[in-house]
Amino acid sequence: MPMAADDIAALIRAGIPDAEVEITDLAGDGDHYAARVTAASFAGMNRVKQQRAVYAALGHRMGGELHALQLTTAIPQGL
Repeated sequence: MPMAADDIAALIRAGIPDAEVEITDLAGDGDHYAARVTAASFAGMNRVKQQRAVYAALGHRMGGELHALQLTTAIPQGL
């Protein structure tokens, strides 16, 4: 069963409490999403580490309940 966008955002926020999360359903099928995750806690991390932090927050759901996620990470402007 596919995951709802709100569930994806909640998992990311639970794992990265300062994250601002925007989820977009790319195909309208509830199975292919894009996520933009912005967090001050990403400061000092390269993009790979930022994305690993997001995937860690999602846990075992990637490749299972969550089939595809196009991920963009960022640090808030001014940091």
